[in-house]
Amino acid sequence: MTLAITNLHARVGDEATGKALLNGIDLVVKPGEVHAIMGPNGAGKSTLAKVLAGHDAYAVTAGGATLGGADLLALEPHERVHAGLFVGFQYPVEVPGVVNGEFLRLAYNARAKARNQPEVAAKDWAPKLAEYIRQAEAPEDFAGRGLNAGLSGGQRKRNEILQMVVLDPLVAVLDETDSGLDIDAIKAVARGINAWRRADRSVVLITHFQRLLDLVQPDRVHVLVGGRLVESGGPELSARLEREGYGRWGA
Repeated sequence: MTLAITNLHARVGDEATGKALLNGIDLVVKPGEVHAIMGPNGAGKSTLAKVLAGHDAYAVTAGGATLGGADLLALEPHERVHAGLFVGFQYPVEVPGVVNGEFLRLAYNARAKARNQPEVAAKDWAPKLAEYIRQAEAPEDFAGRGLNAGLSGGQRKRNEILQMVVLDPLVAVLDETDSGLDIDAIKAVARGINAWRRADRSVVLITHFQRLLDLVQPDRVHVLVGGRLVESGGPELSARLEREGYGRWGA
């Protein structure tokens, strides 16, 4: 399933006082591909992820995005998930009182229902979840903990990878999944992403650092500055950015 973004413009806030954050994004991510988006703070990387997810704080002012040829932006956020999109956010929220394992079961069942597949009863969920936790290399106690409650930033990112494995999307947009992770956790997350990769799945990695891209080799690397993709290239581009930074674009 191809993710195609065409001349995408977006702002945060209302029309009178809002600020333009995306200024004409063009990007095509085909099945099986891994694309990395890098750029300085405030460039619009997280904005792009939130716009694709359907965050209501952002308004698309021009252009569009399709998923498998269907108008992605015309769908409600939950419909985008059902269509095959997953977005892992930079700052996953804490939801006290909601057990992570039960949240994942409900999310799994909502996705299964949208696919006309069988749902899983609560009594049958534990072994299935245990297998997902194994695949994602997540801590076993994630099943019984509150949804991100009391978790460090790095642990929340690992829980996002577990959510991705459970929901089984076709396109995953991961916003700074490596931030806040120690070396061993980065390796575990990278193994989870690599194990999930398949010819019919694609990944957009938003990151600041080469270390994740050394482990999850991207097919294409894009530089986002000032709400625009200003340069694209192969994996060697990220290594150059690591050495030189973004000064050539005035960032």
